[in-house]
Amino acid sequence: MSRACHRSGCDTRAVPPGEPNSVIGRAMTLLAAFGAGDTELTLAELTRRTGIPKPTAHRLIAELADWDVVERTGTGIRLGMRLFELGALAPRQRGLRETAAPFLADLFEATHETIHLAVPDGVEVVYVQKIDSRQGPVVPSRVGGRMPAYCTGVGKALLAFAPPGRLADVVDAGLVRRTPRTVVAPGHLARDLARIVERGIAEEHEESAVGIACVAAPVLDADGIAVAAVSITGWAHRLDTTRLAPAVRTAALGITRMLR
Repeated sequence: MSRACHRSGCDTRAVPPGEPNSVIGRAMTLLAAFGAGDTELTLAELTRRTGIPKPTAHRLIAELADWDVVERTGTGIRLGMRLFELGALAPRQRGLRETAAPFLADLFEATHETIHLAVPDGVEVVYVQKIDSRQGPVVPSRVGGRMPAYCTGVGKALLAFAPPGRLADVVDAGLVRRTPRTVVAPGHLARDLARIVERGIAEEHEESAVGIACVAAPVLDADGIAVAAVSITGWAHRLDTTRLAPAVRTAALGITRMLR
């Protein structure tokens, strides 16, 4: 089975390798083929991305449409409202977002920069909340979107306080250079994470996208493991990460206390 083709830089997830051997597995593979930039896909594109035979994909799409998980349009297939509704019911993310909301709003009012809340998922981070700044750069992120952990502020904050073995998994998955400033040497990344543990603050300066910088802090559980991270993102040439570090750390600490 081929991997899903995602065109957006903020969603690096691929369809899991290996032929799915159940109806649910095939249905999930079809849904996972949609990337961040895909408003809709044709049946031919879905079968190309997933390797699922066209007759099987056609039958599964029909069943998913009956449940409003996908919708048929005049030109293709798009994700349905029922899928959005189910995602909004996920208890962990909903509880985190509700707890974090006032802290993120305060952080936005104090800085007027783009604010992110992200959680770890394997070697990547998933954005669960975003408040866009009108004065900042267009940040290639979205709620539900993914980015590699090693080159983002929230990702490095999560990695620095991750369970044992997470860094090794990230390195094994490959450190791909996204910009001239992306850290791709495992030893250099490990030293960066050690400094983040000392400071409680992670910074990113044009490592995930040219012209963008951010400062982030982890939200920790009772064992000191990062369950989420908060960041402030803006133009690299004017975002004063040193000045903003206390604000983002205060917000993360506030969310940490509320979750315990």
